[in-house]
Amino acid sequence: MELKNMTDSNLIMFDVEADHKEQVIKQLTSTLFKEGYLESEQPFLEAVLQREDVSPTGMERGLAIPHGKSTVVKKAVFAVARLTTPLDDWASIDPTNKVQLIFLIAIPESEAGTTHLKVLSTLSTNLMREGYLERLMASESKKEFLDGLDLEEKEETKGDQAYTKTVVAVTACATGIAHTYMAAEALEKAGRELGVNVLVEKQGANGIEDALTASVIEKADAVILATDIAPKQKERFAGKPYVQTRVAEPLRRGKEMIQKALTNPDGVVEKNESDDAAVPSSQSGGGFLKDTVQAVMTGISYMIPVIVAAGLMMGIAKLGAMPFGLVNELGDPKYATHSNELFVILHHLDLFGGLIFKFMYPIFAAFVAYSLADRVGLVSGFIGGAFAGGLHYPFWGIADGIPSGFLGALILGLAAGYISRFLNQKIQLSKNFQAMKPMFLIPAISVLSIFFLNFYIVDPVFGGLNVVLRTWIESAQGTGDVVLASIIAAATAFDLGGPINKAAGAIAIGLAADEVYPLTARVLAIVIPPIGLGLATVIDKYVVGRRVFEADLRVAGNTALLLGFIAISEGAIPFMLRNPLITIPINIIGAILGASTAVLLGAVQWLPLPAFWGWPLVENLWAYLLGLIVGAAFIAFVNIFVRFTILKKKESHA
Repeated sequence: MELKNMTDSNLIMFDVEADHKEQVIKQLTSTLFKEGYLESEQPFLEAVLQREDVSPTGMERGLAIPHGKSTVVKKAVFAVARLTTPLDDWASIDPTNKVQLIFLIAIPESEAGTTHLKVLSTLSTNLMREGYLERLMASESKKEFLDGLDLEEKEETKGDQAYTKTVVAVTACATGIAHTYMAAEALEKAGRELGVNVLVEKQGANGIEDALTASVIEKADAVILATDIAPKQKERFAGKPYVQTRVAEPLRRGKEMIQKALTNPDGVVEKNESDDAAVPSSQSGGGFLKDTVQAVMTGISYMIPVIVAAGLMMGIAKLGAMPFGLVNELGDPKYATHSNELFVILHHLDLFGGLIFKFMYPIFAAFVAYSLADRVGLVSGFIGGAFAGGLHYPFWGIADGIPSGFLGALILGLAAGYISRFLNQKIQLSKNFQAMKPMFLIPAISVLSIFFLNFYIVDPVFGGLNVVLRTWIESAQGTGDVVLASIIAAATAFDLGGPINKAAGAIAIGLAADEVYPLTARVLAIVIPPIGLGLATVIDKYVVGRRVFEADLRVAGNTALLLGFIAISEGAIPFMLRNPLITIPINIIGAILGASTAVLLGAVQWLPLPAFWGWPLVENLWAYLLGLIVGAAFIAFVNIFVRFTILKKKESHA
């Protein structure tokens, strides 16, 4: 598309003075309104600022592309501001980006998902072209700027060129926009300089673009997979040497990657004739640690929608039951056949949400395994997640089993992936029996392996932890209120609904039932971590001036915040899976601080009602709420500052 057709000279501003991005966005919005492209200024401004909260709109090399869609936009258009002083606090894909050139894109609601993605992809691609950004920054007139927006076709092709080798590539980033296209352009440019024909398929927010055909793949000498998420249809490259890397790597090492793919690949993609398996044949994409991190990220990205859907169903049910005082008895089977149809719906909706939650760990573990072994890992990964969620207990006649939770899902999902990948690499069958490998041998062996791993290691280990924890808490009964509160709070916050949490809950409820010790610490420690982590994703940009959480975690954070108020701590699990060494200790300390504060100030809750509808039943509610604020604030601010420090260190070494 031609960018100059989407703007005009009245929408281009040079030498703009601004101290922060909100000031720039407001000025550009006002210009769009004055020039007649908006029916109203405020709704569009709010739409743009809301989009800023979703994921970074800063790119690289001084460019930012904020955008918004709204019914008040009359025509798809963009305005431009070139700043006199760069802004270094604009959340960007490149953390070191100092924004000086801003394109604000305004899209009518009817064109959402199409026009703005075309503009983003065009700008991202052009940005990689030599001299493009420099021409825009050096333009002395608006006409010169407009003429420099679009590149001539001859500049892209650079004439006919004879190639001796062909490399095909797939690029894909988590958001599917900027880096997807920038990496593709970087590889194509590096190929031209090396005399290698590089053909890139972009798997972005608009779906698959420039899809690689079977004939092109057949003629290719090597494959480059530059992706931050699992690439789609990887089995097409069976038999081809490949390299696997992060999507940002081609921007720095495009030539090196092409040469490596041709001369020293990571391995060869193998696939059987039934088209049901495709995995690397020797080395992993970037070593054990990188493979594991990417697998966990893939699992989290598929798990978050499950958590959101489950929380939404249960939240609607419980909020609907509140006016009738039925929140705590909504799960009673009598409401399944109640004469009031609303109660029946709310009852089943609550159960439906609980059912969805049971699939959280199976989905996570399945896609962890999928990231490592492709489709052959899905079955054993899913079953490992089912073990972690305790779905096997009813079939084994275990009424009071405590599942291994997110730690079990992590262990079993990774094990399923690595086992399935190993089997797919090592099992070699004759041509006539190839179909047996993905349909029979790999599922049978990998699932059996997961069964024994869970039966002899995972379940016994977490069962043993339950016994140890029970003994520890019971032995602490005579040590004082604060010590016992700290132990119960720490155990509750440790794994957010996992085995240690459930063991602590069983003991705490038993102590309360015997009127030995109230549930104050227990109920506070349930809600403090999700509220604290959710709060952190909302206020981080105000505390340190930039976003410190990835886009998917900000979505999870909004959900965790809401779920925290209705006492569903599982909303914070994605944070623990992404950064366990950061999140778990902070959660524990925050829960201890909050619970101890409330207990010391005299808050007492004997009922197992951690959600907000149970708060009015707390003795000395002010002390309870103060403890909640102390714990949640600690988790929020410490998470923000720790992650901010880590980002700064990464930037200093970049």
